Amino acid sequence: MAGGAERRRRQVRQRLTLAAVALTVALAGAGVLALDRVGGPCSGGDSVLVDVAAAVDIAPTAMEAAERFNAAKAEVDGRCVLVQVTEQPPATVLRTLIGDTAGVLPARPDGWISDSSAWIRLARKQGADDLAGTETVMATSPLVFATRKSLADRFAVGETDMNWRMVFPATTRGRVQPTENEPDVVRVPDPSLAGAGIATVAAARDVVGTGPEADRALTAFVRWAQAGSAPDYRSMLEAVDERSFWKRPVVIVPEQSVWTHNRAPSSDPVVALHPREGTINLDYPYVVTSADPVKAGGSRAFADWLRSAETQDAVRRAGFRSADGSLGPYSPGPEIPTTSPRTRPTILPATIDEALEAWSRLAPPTNILVLADSSRHMAEPIEGQKGKTKLSVALDAARLGLQLFPNSTHMGMWEFADGKGSGDRREQVKLGPITEPDGGQVIRRSRLEELTRTLRADPKRSSSLNDAILAGFREVTGAYDDKMNNTLLVITAGKDDGKGISDSGLLQALREEWDPQYPVQIVVLAFGRDLDRSSLAQVAAVTNGSLHVAQQPGEIIDVFLSALARRLCHPTCRRAS
Repeated sequence: MAGGAERRRRQVRQRLTLAAVALTVALAGAGVLALDRVGGPCSGGDSVLVDVAAAVDIAPTAMEAAERFNAAKAEVDGRCVLVQVTEQPPATVLRTLIGDTAGVLPARPDGWISDSSAWIRLARKQGADDLAGTETVMATSPLVFATRKSLADRFAVGETDMNWRMVFPATTRGRVQPTENEPDVVRVPDPSLAGAGIATVAAARDVVGTGPEADRALTAFVRWAQAGSAPDYRSMLEAVDERSFWKRPVVIVPEQSVWTHNRAPSSDPVVALHPREGTINLDYPYVVTSADPVKAGGSRAFADWLRSAETQDAVRRAGFRSADGSLGPYSPGPEIPTTSPRTRPTILPATIDEALEAWSRLAPPTNILVLADSSRHMAEPIEGQKGKTKLSVALDAARLGLQLFPNSTHMGMWEFADGKGSGDRREQVKLGPITEPDGGQVIRRSRLEELTRTLRADPKRSSSLNDAILAGFREVTGAYDDKMNNTLLVITAGKDDGKGISDSGLLQALREEWDPQYPVQIVVLAFGRDLDRSSLAQVAAVTNGSLHVAQQPGEIIDVFLSALARRLCHPTCRRAS
């Protein structure tokens, strides 16, 4: 409720600011504004209106700075510069600057204050026009682990330091559930929306390092984080006070948001804790984005104003640290450490950029059709596991993997074997939203989970692997969604019994039909030692996909995570010739 009230106050303040600027411009155009400007600066000509987009947490302070800047009557070419600031998500501004057509602002801004320099670097990489080559940092705020004071005291008694490993699911730390002395959830801001989320992904990547095992761990982190990520810091901190679901919640947010949250009195305030390995300082850079020389001049004048002593004082009064990070917020209270946090030296701008790209490959929702091989090859028993077949072991792993997919996923499932339904395959679940039913009352996620327990391989049926792959590829291509990662996931013993399209015919069809404008990846999870590895590898390569082979039952979950981790480079992976 407090966050909603604050939002309403901010919106009212924003509307008043915009109204004041509009009135000033109108009066200036009518020649009425002469009362303060006779003989003074910028007394003639129309005003230059500079539109500035600012990230949600810095926007109120930027609006205050704009009011003072406008009152100071700065000028460009003898014309008064008037700045209006609006609260805009960084991702929306980014899309506007690079020329996207969906989810963009009505007009391009003349200046931009993002909540991380990573957004500006990303805009430059993606070809944003008329972006100034340098930026001016307005404020800083270190990333902190935040929780209720009562929980912080409990963690201290249990000698539990906050650390970046906590952002990973407990399974990556060797246990099914967190211990009683650990947070039961560490929520991360959505990196596609917030700078703190980008920095968290960078820290996670930095902690696990590089290589196949690290990619699997980062994949598990992304899938885990997606389920609990939030669009803004206010809602995350409000959730810390909500005790009906998570018992020991921790959130990762900028220190300034804790300062703001604690303006409302509480018997159990939120405490900011520094991770033991060192943290990341969020910067709030201003960059000129206007193509108009006069507006760009006015935008540069406002950038200079943001580094003035007056603005830097306002920054610290709003709970931020100074632009160089040397001075902390005024009146931090006992919940915010007064000492400057130690930063993690290995997290450089390039590390943050790579982490953002990794998340962007992993985080978009998945549109995925699963092909399950139910032929005689998957009916073979597993040595040492009574009653288990290749298919049942593979589906056990798939059931665990299913939990990693967020509710934004679209998923379907076919089984295939010679003589199974129409064209040697049977649609068990139609491709669609995983939280919605495929007819009837049972949602797809529940139906898919049921199939991982009940689907059986038939020892009397041959494999129609090639036909199923081609049909599945065409199905996903036909259901292609450009806002999602589109994948055909094949769980198979890796053998085709030759009653349909040949290996060479399948490869030729895929080469002809794969469209770089609608890239559908084929990811093959093959199980066993007698598979046709060469043919499967070519099938995956033609679609810029991947082949993953498990030789032992215990390897299948790692294979599943490896298949998802392949998307760390998609769609920038080099396509096979």
